[in-house]
Amino acid sequence: MNFSFVEITSAFMVLFAIIDILGSIPIILNIKKKDNKIYAFWASFIALLILILFLFTGEGILKLFSVDIESFAVAGALIIFIFAIEMILDIEIFRNNGPKNSSSFIPLAFPLIAGPGSFTTLLSLRAEYQTENIIVALVLNLIFVYVVLKSTNRIERLFGEAGIYILRKFFGIILLAIAVKLFTTNLNHLLQ
Repeated sequence: MNFSFVEITSAFMVLFAIIDILGSIPIILNIKKKDNKIYAFWASFIALLILILFLFTGEGILKLFSVDIESFAVAGALIIFIFAIEMILDIEIFRNNGPKNSSSFIPLAFPLIAGPGSFTTLLSLRAEYQTENIIVALVLNLIFVYVVLKSTNRIERLFGEAGIYILRKFFGIILLAIAVKLFTTNLNHLLQ
C-alpha cells in the first residue's frame, strides 16, 4: 500500500468538483417533492460500489460493448441535459416508473452521483494516481454525499420555497452548461 496525502487530497478535490453533490441539491429536492423517499445511506453506498466497480472494470466493460469513453460521456451528457431542461422549464421528462421509492438508486445513485463525468474522471485519475489513494478519495467524497443527502430537509428549511426555486433555476442553467461542455468536448474527440 502506497498511501499519499497529496494524491488523496488531489483526487478528492477533482472528484468533489465532478460529483458536485451541492449543485445537485435542487435535483434531490425535486425528487423528494415527487413523493419519493430518499435513502441517503443506500444511495451513497450503491454509488460508491458502482464507482469502485467502474474503477477496476470500467474500460473492460465499455470495450466489451465496443463503446469508448467518449461515446459513454456523450450519452451521459444527454441525460444531464434532460435533467437541466426539467429544472429550467418546470416540466417532467424523466419519470421513475420503477418500484416505489427507487429514486435513491435511479436517478440519484446512478447517473447523478455515479455517472459519466465521475466515470471518465476515475479513468483519468487511474492513469496518474495509485488505486488505493483514489479509493480513499472516493470514500471521503461519498461520506460527504451521505451527509448532504441526510441534510436535505434542513437545507430546504434554510432556503425556503422561494430560495429553492431560485437555486433550482440557477443550477439548472449550470447543469445545462456542464451537459453542453461534456457533449461538445467528447463529440469533438469522436469526430476526430
